[in-house]
Amino acid sequence: MKNYDPYKKTILFFASLVNIILMTGVFAYIWYNYYSSMMFVMSFYKKGHYVVIGLFSLILFFFSYMYGGLKIGQLRRIEVMLSQYLSLFLTNLITYIVISLLAFRAVNPFVLFLSLIVEMIISTVWNFIIIYVYNRIFQPWKILLIYGERPAAELVYKVETRRDKYAIYDAINIDEGMDAIHEKMKEFQAVIIGDISAVKRNDMLKYCYANKIRAYVIPKISDIILMGADRIHVFDTPLLLSKGYALSFDQRFWKRLLDLIIAVPMLIIVSPVMLITAIVIKLYDRGPVFYKQVRCTIYEKEFSIYKFRSMIVNAESDGVAKLAKENDDRITPVGKFIRATRIDELPQLFNIIKGDMSFVGPRPERPEIMREYCEEMPEFKFRTRVKAGLTGYAQVYGKYNTTPYDKLKLDLFYIENYSIWTDIKLILMTVKTVLKKDATEGIGADQITAEKEVSATEEKVEDIVKEIVENSEENA
Repeated sequence: MKNYDPYKKTILFFASLVNIILMTGVFAYIWYNYYSSMMFVMSFYKKGHYVVIGLFSLILFFFSYMYGGLKIGQLRRIEVMLSQYLSLFLTNLITYIVISLLAFRAVNPFVLFLSLIVEMIISTVWNFIIIYVYNRIFQPWKILLIYGERPAAELVYKVETRRDKYAIYDAINIDEGMDAIHEKMKEFQAVIIGDISAVKRNDMLKYCYANKIRAYVIPKISDIILMGADRIHVFDTPLLLSKGYALSFDQRFWKRLLDLIIAVPMLIIVSPVMLITAIVIKLYDRGPVFYKQVRCTIYEKEFSIYKFRSMIVNAESDGVAKLAKENDDRITPVGKFIRATRIDELPQLFNIIKGDMSFVGPRPERPEIMREYCEEMPEFKFRTRVKAGLTGYAQVYGKYNTTPYDKLKLDLFYIENYSIWTDIKLILMTVKTVLKKDATEGIGADQITAEKEVSATEEKVEDIVKEIVENSEENA
C-alpha cells in the first residue's frame, strides 16, 4: 500500500478548509437572504457583503484553530466535533453582535440560530466522511514501547485511548540491552521512548535518528527547561542559555495588566451568577457560602484562596488535607453542579484582582501537600516561579487527578514558553475544558493526594500490552 503520510498535513488542511467553506456558505445564504436587508446604510453594504462574509470565515478559522477543530486525526473524533461546535457557537455569537452593531439595533437572532443548527449538522456529516477516509488511508502506527524503572502501565492505558492513531503492540525494558532492543525494533514502525535514564535515552534516540525510525520521546524536566532557553552562538559554538528566572519585568507587567483587564469586567458580568450560587448554597444546609483555604503562590508565598463551598461543613474535620476523590461523599448535590461547571472557582477573581493569583498559572497547592510532593521530587517547587493561576497548562491539558510529576512538566512547559499570547490562548481554551467531564475527575478512592502507588501490574507491562492487543484483534 502506498504511504500517504508525507501528504497527511496537506490532506487534512484541505479537508478543514472545505469544512470552513461549507459553514461560510450557510452563513452567506442567510446573510444575503435575510440580514443584509436590515443594514443601516444600504449603499455601503452592497459593496461590503464580501467583508462581512469574510469576517465570519476568519473568526471561524481562528476559533477552529484555537480549540483544535482543525486537528482531524490528531484529536479524538468527539473532541474534534466538540471543538467545531464550540467554534461555530462563538463565531455566530460574535457575528450576531457585529450584525446588530451594523444595523444599529438588536436584530432577530432566530435565523442565525437556525443557521447554527444547520452548520452543526453539515459539520458533523463532513467530519464522519473525512474521519472515515482518514482511518482508511492512515493506519495507526505499530509501536514498540521502551520503558525503564518509572511506572509505564498508565502510559500504555493513555495511548490505548487513541488506538486509532497509536497502537502499542509490544513493550521491552531498557535493561534488556541495546542489542536486544535494536533487533526488536525491526518489527515496528515507531517507538515510544519512556522515562528512562538520560544516557540510555540519548543512545536510543541517536539510533532511531540514524535509522530513520519514528520516535516519540517523553521529555525530562531538564528537557523542558531547555525548551525555553535562548539560542546563541559564541563564534562557531552554539549555546543554549537558561536564564534561571521565570518572567522578565515587562512580561510580568503585561501579564498583570491582562489579569486586570479580564478579571474586573468578568467579575461584574458573572456577579448575578455568583449571587444566585451564594443563595442556593446558603439555602441548602445553612452553612457558610465561601470556602477559604491557605494555598501557595509565587515562591511558595502563602495566601487565602476563595471558592464557593462545594463540600459539607467541616469536610476535613480530622485535620488531614485531602484532595477530592471520585464519587466523594463529602461533596453536596449543589457542590457537584458548581464543581462540574467550575462555578465554584469564580470567587478566585477576587484573588486575581488582589494580586495573589494570576488568571493563568500553575494550580495553587496547599502548603502541606506542596511539602509532601517536594519530598518526593524537589523540582516540584520550580512551578512556583510564577504566580498561581485560575487556569493554566496543567488545568487545560491535564485533569484534576493528573499526577504531580506530570503537572510539574506541564507547568514548567508553560513557564519556559511563556508569552502573552499563550495566556490568551489558555484563557480561551478553558471554555472548552469546562465542557469536558473528565477534567474534573477526582483522585482514586485509595489516594489522599494525586500521588499514585506503583502497583504490581507495573512490573508486567508486556502482559498488559499483549492483553490489549488480543482484545483489539478480537474486536476488529
